[in-house]
Amino acid sequence: MLSIIVPVRNESQNLKGVFEYFSNNLKNINFEVLIINDFSKDDTFHKSENLSNDFRNFRVLNNKKKGLGGAINLGIIESKGENLAIVMADQSDDINDLLKYNDIMNSDNYDAVFGSRFLKESKVNDYPFQKLILNRIFNLFVSLIFWNKYNDYTNAFKIYKKKSLLEIMPIISESFNVFLEIPLKIISRNYKYKIIPINWLGRKKGESKFKIKELRSKYLFTLIYCFIEKILLNIKK
Repeated sequence: MLSIIVPVRNESQNLKGVFEYFSNNLKNINFEVLIINDFSKDDTFHKSENLSNDFRNFRVLNNKKKGLGGAINLGIIESKGENLAIVMADQSDDINDLLKYNDIMNSDNYDAVFGSRFLKESKVNDYPFQKLILNRIFNLFVSLIFWNKYNDYTNAFKIYKKKSLLEIMPIISESFNVFLEIPLKIISRNYKYKIIPINWLGRKKGESKFKIKELRSKYLFTLIYCFIEKILLNIKK
């Protein structure tokens, strides 16, 4: 089974599209979608519950610890599938890439598949220019520090074996930096992963929760934490 974690906060106007996005495109695979309500102040939770009555394979959960890190932790624990993908509610990710992820995980013995929006075969639409520049600089910096060729660490949209995610827990990041922590732990601990090109389509509704100025210190903390962990792992060897 494929489990899909979708953290949501104040995404009321996007919700019906999220449910349709998965239901209409994943008809031929065994899947579940975990909608994790992250302390929304609008009617996201109640609307999600109502929609889940009309759509099969969806579960709606209330986050217990505020923040994306808490939502992802809860999703990992509550998921039932062997493969676990993280997909944001803005529908920026290409559903065909999710199918590719799942096929690769089922056909090969990988612990993770990392998509990159910045390979030759990738297609990216409507990516904010300032955010793009900062993204490329930071990801290059991470690649140099960890001596790794991957170039899209911070993107949430990846797939993992649930077993591998349980092995790297606890996941300590509280916000968007959780999407940096998880792949760095997979890489540092020498899990088997594959990198493929993916597409990014851009948010059509609602407002992005990603605030660069507010997250700089969190990303720096995660980077230092994962680097120290890597050093300690190498010492133990």
